[in-house]
Amino acid sequence: MASYIIRRLLWTIPTLLVISAISFFLMHAVPGGPFAGPDLSHLAPEVIENLNKYYHLDEPVWKQFLDYLWNAVRGDLGPSYLERNRTVNDIIAQHLPVSALLGLCALAVAMAIGIPLGIISAMRQNRAGDYIGMFVAVSGVSVPEMTLGPLLIWIFALRLKILPVAQWGSWQQIILPAFTLGFGSAAILARLTRASMLQVIREDYIRTARAKGLSERRVTVHHALRNALIPVVTVIGPLFAALMTGSMIVEQVFAIPGMGRFFVWSVLNRNYPVIMGTVLLYAVFLIIANLVVDIMYAWLDPRIRYN
Repeated sequence: MASYIIRRLLWTIPTLLVISAISFFLMHAVPGGPFAGPDLSHLAPEVIENLNKYYHLDEPVWKQFLDYLWNAVRGDLGPSYLERNRTVNDIIAQHLPVSALLGLCALAVAMAIGIPLGIISAMRQNRAGDYIGMFVAVSGVSVPEMTLGPLLIWIFALRLKILPVAQWGSWQQIILPAFTLGFGSAAILARLTRASMLQVIREDYIRTARAKGLSERRVTVHHALRNALIPVVTVIGPLFAALMTGSMIVEQVFAIPGMGRFFVWSVLNRNYPVIMGTVLLYAVFLIIANLVVDIMYAWLDPRIRYN
């Protein structure tokens, strides 16, 4: 297992290199630039030329990429073109903890709702519990975050007045955005858990366990659920990476100072260093999450071994 983890970590280096190269060259292949937008149309051509020269945007793209790699290896992700007093490192250090906390809470909500809901639906197939569970799951997939967030604000903040409307800082202010962000993921996990459980509970070893006189709870928890969680864990890996790096819609609705809105804002304004920093951050989270998922496979299924 240790040698497998070391190999996977070593493969992280070329993976990040390829991701950074593709992202960097695709960004620069799009017409325009960070100082060519409508918000900066009032600048004189000489000023734009000096800005491009100051940030080395007038150099060949391959040289810009090599310079970026050299600085990134040393821990410098570059300046923010449109915020002269902040670097990408400053933006990530200030806003990533907010998005990460929100993402972890949203993932906890998704797992706490989705997995039990899927188990109940599978064990009560074609009965009331199954219909209610799948109705909740379909609702979670169908209702977008931009609709669910304001609806929750109207119910719990404006009508019932038991939770704050927005902002960030206290545990009460985490509840609504975490539920908004995690409810759609809970619906996905519920449907996947149900489908996986329905497949597993029809296996021969489940019938054998029941024939031995084991209780239904023990059969479900100790025999069926462990194998049924393998595809669920597979989905949780990339879901973790997506939630940890922020959600522009949820952060905008609840006025949360996270990373999501910075990424969208940087794409619209061609803020290359912020785009690269966010993409690499997402890639690192995704690689780590997939590694953890692969390790959990061996724990869930003893037949899986990594040599």
